[in-house]
Amino acid sequence: MNYKHLREATIKFLELSDEERIERIRSPRWIGYPQARRIITKLEDLLVYPKSHRMPNLLIVGDTNNGKTMLVSRFRAMHPAKDNPNGGAIIAPTLMVQAPPTPDEGRFYNAILDVLFAPYKPHDRIDKKQFQVINILRRIGLRMLIIDEIHHVLAGSMNRQKTFLNVIKYLGNELQVPIVGIGTKDAFRALQTDAQLSNRFEPAVLPRWAFDKEFLSLLTSFERMLPLRNASNLHETSLATRLFSMSEGYIGELSRILTEAAVKAVTSGEERITIKNLDAIMWVSPSDRKRQLDQLS
Repeated sequence: MNYKHLREATIKFLELSDEERIERIRSPRWIGYPQARRIITKLEDLLVYPKSHRMPNLLIVGDTNNGKTMLVSRFRAMHPAKDNPNGGAIIAPTLMVQAPPTPDEGRFYNAILDVLFAPYKPHDRIDKKQFQVINILRRIGLRMLIIDEIHHVLAGSMNRQKTFLNVIKYLGNELQVPIVGIGTKDAFRALQTDAQLSNRFEPAVLPRWAFDKEFLSLLTSFERMLPLRNASNLHETSLATRLFSMSEGYIGELSRILTEAAVKAVTSGEERITIKNLDAIMWVSPSDRKRQLDQLS
């Protein structure tokens, strides 16, 4: 049978049972679209940047569910931690940690130590935790610190915001590594409160998708990775328009829609995504979800 709609690497999954194929469909997948590739190139450049007292940083900004964390996870997978038989710690070129829900220096150090599986006492003095964090990050050969949800900085008083931003600046200066922030557009506002930091962070924006040739190309890339026996032709106008309307231009939403629709395609035996198939998943768009929540409040 002709499977021109699939990548060579995807065709082999057609030999799996339906249950195994569904598991594969639901597994995370990476789509290397142009803006994501450009940002990964920036990250690669930062990773090999020579150490200095004023390291350049990057701020990856986009709406919720628009692929920011997936992009950085892809980059980190390209630079995994390695065993270090001749040393006392692994070699980890990158470390990703989530900013605490409020700008709290102690909780931030706790989060780093948790990611590193390092023992510590939650109620230890902050200076002790700071010393431990810096010591471990030097030992593992850290070359980039990534802070997800950095817009959480705004969830505290102005004094706490300034203190937390000073911690970020201190870590970057002390370790001489670039810092990558990930967040919503509020992250811009968070960093503007510190002139030095705002000048060091270059913004890299992941905008919502427009209904254009790049979006159609994205649909084709998705189709080539979904192990369905029949071609769905997602790029054709009727399907593409419907998918854009349902996802509202968010790649995370689009991925979930196509995952659910592909599972329906397998269980129904139709083996392709259709308008009828999309109706069957009873999808609620992001704006409709927000309206429903607003009505409850």
